[in-house]
Amino acid sequence: MNKVRFKGIMLVIFGSTLWGVSATVAQFLFKQNNFTAEWLVVIRLLLSGILLLGYGLVKKDPGVKNIWKNKKDVITLLSFGILGMIGSQYTYFAAIKHGNAATATILQYLSPVIITCYVAICSKKLPKRSQLVAIILAIVGTFFIITKGDINSLSVSKEALFWGLCSAVGVALYTLQPANLLKKYSVITIIGGGMLIGGIAFCFINPPWKFSGTWSVATVSAVGFVVTFGTLFAYYCYLESLNYIQPIETSILGAFEPLSAAFLSVVWLKNPFGIGDFIGTACIIITTVILAYSKKDDEKELVENDEEEGFESVDTDKSKQYI
Repeated sequence: MNKVRFKGIMLVIFGSTLWGVSATVAQFLFKQNNFTAEWLVVIRLLLSGILLLGYGLVKKDPGVKNIWKNKKDVITLLSFGILGMIGSQYTYFAAIKHGNAATATILQYLSPVIITCYVAICSKKLPKRSQLVAIILAIVGTFFIITKGDINSLSVSKEALFWGLCSAVGVALYTLQPANLLKKYSVITIIGGGMLIGGIAFCFINPPWKFSGTWSVATVSAVGFVVTFGTLFAYYCYLESLNYIQPIETSILGAFEPLSAAFLSVVWLKNPFGIGDFIGTACIIITTVILAYSKKDDEKELVENDEEEGFESVDTDKSKQYI
């Protein structure tokens, strides 16, 4: 393995792991220190949006300023920030709040299945055989995650299951919605702008000064980690990896996110993780791998059949991750 390829692999592994660790840190804030998901969402969106747009200005990204000169693009960005960004962020943290980081992150990884079904509907074609296998695996994996293999009982609360599935839908929407913008502007511009807009909009639901929880050195550090390492650094590493390895490889190696969330929640927060969880996690990760290999064909079909709907194809490696 040459040094360039090794660097790309290490970057995506590190970035994905930071996302998984961030989810577990969020669980620590919710479960042990009584922070609310609403407050963490508004703080993360506002600060991360400012940091990302600031980084774009330092890098002299022209899109950071130019996007505000186009009325149509501004309206699309506003829609993305309010619907896509808040929809994906809040549902994810709510799933962690009502369940745990491992379950929330794994259920969120069902989003490729939702995108695949959307593509099939738009193209008016049945999913390919490999995609059908992936969908079946996702269903089996979800069954084991929420029941531990016992059909007569749920191992997670109904609230955690509801928000976890909503998170998968939110990520699917978040991935598809900004397709047109991503053809004209950088990911930093779109994600940073969307986060800032989403954060400002969420202030009307939960202003940053409306806080409950316990402040300590540990919780201050945890919030700082979620905003910086779990957002800015993780995103930078993930995006930078695309300069060294193929996008399909970043999709597959992104599986380190749920793996790291599961591992840390068990080791640090002592969450139970039995054989049913292992089976379910494996099924969903295999689903992601299968769908990653078939993604490029799907994107071509989406371009041909859905341009008029405003949800054109987009490289999910560029927009999916940022949860």
